[in-house]
Amino acid sequence: MAAPQTVLPERATTPAHRDANVLRWLTAYTVSLIGDSVYFVALGWSAQKAAGPTEVGLVMAAGALPRALLMLGGGVVADRFDPRRVILGSDTLRCILILTVAAGIALTAPALWILVTVALVFGAVDALFVPAVGALPSRITTPDQLARVTGMRSLSTRLGQIAGPPIGGLAMGVGGPAAAFTVSGLLIALSLPLLLTIRIRPLVASDAEQPEPGTARQDLLDGLRYIRRHRLIGPLVVGGAVYELGLIGTLNVGMVLLNAERGWGPSGYGWIASSFSAGAAASASLLAIAGWLPRAGLMMTGTLLVGCAGAATIALVPTLWLAAVLAAVIGLCAGVFGSLNNALIQTAADPAYLGRVTSVVMLTMVGIAPLSYPLVGAAIGAWGSAPVFVGCGVFASLGVVIALASDAVRHAELPRQRARRDRLSNPTAAQ
Repeated sequence: MAAPQTVLPERATTPAHRDANVLRWLTAYTVSLIGDSVYFVALGWSAQKAAGPTEVGLVMAAGALPRALLMLGGGVVADRFDPRRVILGSDTLRCILILTVAAGIALTAPALWILVTVALVFGAVDALFVPAVGALPSRITTPDQLARVTGMRSLSTRLGQIAGPPIGGLAMGVGGPAAAFTVSGLLIALSLPLLLTIRIRPLVASDAEQPEPGTARQDLLDGLRYIRRHRLIGPLVVGGAVYELGLIGTLNVGMVLLNAERGWGPSGYGWIASSFSAGAAASASLLAIAGWLPRAGLMMTGTLLVGCAGAATIALVPTLWLAAVLAAVIGLCAGVFGSLNNALIQTAADPAYLGRVTSVVMLTMVGIAPLSYPLVGAAIGAWGSAPVFVGCGVFASLGVVIALASDAVRHAELPRQRARRDRLSNPTAAQ
């Protein structure tokens, strides 16, 4: 059973960007993400020093296997126990693991078997960390602020992706792999004091029927049944999975091959990748600032359709600058879709199931979607980039069809902010 928790008293809604509790969590999350990015830089370069290109791929892929296999179990853990404690425990384990590796590498050369072992253990701990992170926002803020928190979290993710690699590269240049692993471990350690100060709300079930806790297997099956039967969450999860399966391989693997095919080179790929990230960051900023968007279900599916169309046509444009512009549009649409999809799931899900729901969503991204990587590469090698991009874009657009087929998705709305709602219903009260 979960340990006693510090809970938040009932009070008027505080905007998430002014809520000290949310900001402490966001800071801890950002610092931990930057530490993760530095870790992957250190792992990749250490593998490169220890072996060849094939082994680098082996080491980098090693962490994905336990993460995918154990993700659903991590969702059960996040729902059974206080998600803050799960995050604290997993961050502590990752910190100890990375600092131990740093000490070992400082004493001897990085051996391949050590790096593979580290990647496997890190991936297994990540399977606990990711679902708990997904379950925590609804426990630290109110439903009407979840969309804003989702946008803020997306911005933190982008910041971690931008800041982490340069910090890791600098540490590698100054002190080698041991220094880079040390920096990663210390950054993750910095998140721990902040996580300890986070206050969480009591768990309040939204469904009338709440099953008694059973075995871990029963809890997992119960979570899968909950997703399948939910009028809104089921179509959102399935539609999102189809979208991820159709476009992730195209954007990650296909874009590299498209640049090589067109002769745009590494700098061209850099422009396209940066444009995509800029578009995604802009959409995250929009949701973080606005905190609410009208007709969320239709807006989500509309941006998904535009993003699929952009991904299908990016291999048809003749110049790099047009490809970069399209990449920015795709990133913007992907960011709006992802943020709204996540916010709708967060607000619709019974808090008791959020860990398991998050684990299923993330499994489609880290377990299922990467399966398309070799297929996309082989298809482009056989037929070229243009037909593969078009085909993947069309396949991903099936996610739009699945979403729009659901009446619950078409009419889905985000909760309105209380203060704004009160002003609209009683204008004289604000005077």
